[in-house]
Amino acid sequence: MRVVIVTESFPPDVNGVAHCALQTARHLVERGHAPVVVAPATAVGSGPDALAPCPVVRIPSLPLPGYPQVRVALPSRRVAAAITEHRADIVHLASPFVLGVRGMAAAARLGVPAVAVYQTDLAGYARTYMGAGEATAWRRIRSVHTAAHRTLAPSSAARHDLETHGVPRVRLWPRGVDTVRFRPEHRDEALRRELAPNGELIVGYVGRLAPEKKVELLAGVCGLDGVRVVVVGDGPSRPSLTQALPGAVFLGRRTGDELARIFASLDVFAHTGPFETFCQTVQEAMASGVPVVAPAVGGPLDLVAHGRTGLLVAPRDGAAVRDAVWSLAADPARRAAYGAEARRTVEGRTWAAVGDQLIGHYTDVLAGRAVVAA
Repeated sequence: MRVVIVTESFPPDVNGVAHCALQTARHLVERGHAPVVVAPATAVGSGPDALAPCPVVRIPSLPLPGYPQVRVALPSRRVAAAITEHRADIVHLASPFVLGVRGMAAAARLGVPAVAVYQTDLAGYARTYMGAGEATAWRRIRSVHTAAHRTLAPSSAARHDLETHGVPRVRLWPRGVDTVRFRPEHRDEALRRELAPNGELIVGYVGRLAPEKKVELLAGVCGLDGVRVVVVGDGPSRPSLTQALPGAVFLGRRTGDELARIFASLDVFAHTGPFETFCQTVQEAMASGVPVVAPAVGGPLDLVAHGRTGLLVAPRDGAAVRDAVWSLAADPARRAAYGAEARRTVEGRTWAAVGDQLIGHYTDVLAGRAVVAA
């Protein structure tokens, strides 16, 4: 198959959309297919695509005001040109909202079927950043996903939200995890001594530092005796979080094997964001053999088995996060049991396995189109 992946973000960006688009392109190449990626241009001179598994077409972009790490593609004819020149069999729209909308329009105009992958709770973000606009966000989501031949939701909660808001033809497609890179054997006692020199229990958060992630809910955990909070990631909320989380260690953005070593060296992983359609970092923590505390909403509902691989708590409730962490801190045997079960649970969720599922969705869409044409 010849596939054009139109994505709102791609490495060197570090986020779930970029990572999933990269893994999708890699898997397609490994299975003998021919992908091309269309993505917003990065900062001048960053040279981002030398290690990409396939050609990457960069669209001129501007940084999002107030959040320069996010770049928004400008109008361009390159999207339609890429679909035409690649002779695409199918267009894959990764978290379509700006560039993906143009990709959907171009695919429809050229008569190429499209699969839209829902990954970002844009309605939730609208509430967070604007205090309103949720209905407008859902109208835009519904418009582009209704035009697609199939929408893929990463979790049961996301699928329910899409169907409740009138999006048709929704199927479930979860995310994979690198179970070789993320594994318990990467636990590093030297790193643990560096992060917690007095032998504290290490509670980690990994992700963007932005208002929608609600990382400030870890303030109560910072106040627990014998507990050290470690924060990995960057974003616009970092200055305020250094004040809100006294005693926390901020490591900034970490990737690759270094990130895997940090994950495996945690005692508990705590996620606080209530707008996760999937939550890849929860899955990476589980692959690392670390018990998870996460809000009982969105993607974590599919990932965390309460009382077996971790604890689910009320969303936006800092006291609930604190109490859950404290209950695990007091019970090393339970932490170990949860961590071992977490690892066992995700061992079959490789990117190869979910990549093959994606190819199956492509095949179904193309087959359905052939039946209609006949």
